[in-house]
Amino acid sequence: MVTRLTVDRHQQSKKGHVIVNRDQLEQLRARPKARVLVVGGGINGVATFRYLAMQGIDVALVERGDYCQGASGASSHMIHGGIRYLENGEFRLVHESVQERNSLLEIAPHYVKPLQTTIPIFSTFSGMLSAPMRFLTHKSGKPTERGAALIKAGLIMYDVFAGIGGRNTPWHNFKGTKAARKDLPELREDVKYTATYFDASVHNPERLTLDVLRDGLGASDQARASNYVELTTVTDGTATLRDVLTGEQFDFEAEVIINATGAWVDLTNAELGKNTKWTGGTKGSHIVLDHPELLAATGGREIFFENEDGRIVLIYPMLGRVLVGTTDLEHDMREPAVCTDEEVAYFFDLIGQVFPRISVSEEQIVYKFSGVRPLPNHDDTAPGFVSRDYQVKETRLTDSTMMLSLIGGKWTTFRALAENLGGKALAFLGESEKHSTQGVAIGGGKNFPTNEGQLAAWYAAREDRAPHARLRVQLERYGTGADRVLAEVGEHEELLTHSSELSVQELSYLVAHEQVGRLIDVFIRRTNLAFRGLVTKDLVTEVASHLAEPMGWDQTQTAAEIDHSLSVLAESHGVILA
Repeated sequence: MVTRLTVDRHQQSKKGHVIVNRDQLEQLRARPKARVLVVGGGINGVATFRYLAMQGIDVALVERGDYCQGASGASSHMIHGGIRYLENGEFRLVHESVQERNSLLEIAPHYVKPLQTTIPIFSTFSGMLSAPMRFLTHKSGKPTERGAALIKAGLIMYDVFAGIGGRNTPWHNFKGTKAARKDLPELREDVKYTATYFDASVHNPERLTLDVLRDGLGASDQARASNYVELTTVTDGTATLRDVLTGEQFDFEAEVIINATGAWVDLTNAELGKNTKWTGGTKGSHIVLDHPELLAATGGREIFFENEDGRIVLIYPMLGRVLVGTTDLEHDMREPAVCTDEEVAYFFDLIGQVFPRISVSEEQIVYKFSGVRPLPNHDDTAPGFVSRDYQVKETRLTDSTMMLSLIGGKWTTFRALAENLGGKALAFLGESEKHSTQGVAIGGGKNFPTNEGQLAAWYAAREDRAPHARLRVQLERYGTGADRVLAEVGEHEELLTHSSELSVQELSYLVAHEQVGRLIDVFIRRTNLAFRGLVTKDLVTEVASHLAEPMGWDQTQTAAEIDHSLSVLAESHGVILA
């Protein structure tokens, strides 16, 4: 078992500016009670924590792994309204989603970017009869291709929803064969039309989650949150928490326990002695390709393609790579979610259907990942037609203790969902909302440069503090929070030998302020180096050597962390490092 030591020089903090290493856990131990305990450090749990902290509520959060380690970090990286949800009749969800998408483009511009999306279309009227039947029955039946007329109707409705309250994305447009082929010459030759519209993508969901958490911690002196802490039991309203890294346990009291463990909600409830069957998550896998030819073929946009089996496929550029996803498969939550060889073959086949002249090989895969969508129990409803909306289940644990279990939820709606879920906690506590999160900038999105002039001014103001290339990395990683990092690392950074995107000083910053718990956290969730295929064995070893002192690892523990990182990358992400 890896043990972390609290290092005195990492205990200094400034309200609103730091996430201290083990200080948060020690605060939970020192004051083992809160009005609300949030269990689950994915985006929805963290956003609910932030909302309650902004209301001045004494709130705590625990996550058994690292923040954003589960489904939140294994998403398709999209912030979208969900145009295909229209066919399910989920108009409320689509309307809320496109409005939240618009909002995130404004309040989190450092991570959420506009995403031009193109649908290749191969018929004119297909699906006009079958779509109403799917809408009425929510049964998939035999997959039917959606033609231009049906897609046009859906996009008109989608754009209308997006424009209510103010539009910050363009209207959709259609192109015929000749114009479509000119735009995307590698598309298959039988394309009749393309429909292009705008959604958004989140390039760094893990870091956005950390920003939301930081905002929550900064909103109230009473707010506390710790990763690598799990809820094991609840007895007479008292929770037992366990430090995953040391095995130590302690009791914790709360009036409201929020179960925000996503697709694990039923398993979490079972551990607490409550047998529920509320969830029915489906697995979604993805691959990341280092493939310049395919990257060029996308034309800088997402290709949103419907396979003949009715499943949606996404091919789009991200961080200089090409992200391909996703599957939608039933999954047993007692088993780990991994991207299988069959799913990889499926993706390769789909790429060939869209871009038939481009070949793809296993060697071009730099990263794989898989997560489980926290969907509601759906019995015989086909996975693609299961509601992506969210609901909250109430369970009275004692006369004075309530558990709220979150079922469902998607990345795009995390802010609105948090206000809904947090509002139910407030109602039980007899409290009222003091501050809305609507329009409140998230973390490094505050004052983020959003045009070329602002960007040039931002770089010019800091040109004496670091080279331009280094400033670019920091701005992309932290948004305007880069200023606090630059202030701490100083002007004479010692870049790592095996990565120009990390320095010895920045690693110390991450340990001190971002609750790094394990070596793997640095590569997957504090940076996107693993996603881009930029992690090597030498880099893993080098980072471990610099983390050992601030993390309190001896030689044995350091070696164990190196082995653990290599194992996670190989087994969960299909990456065998050179």
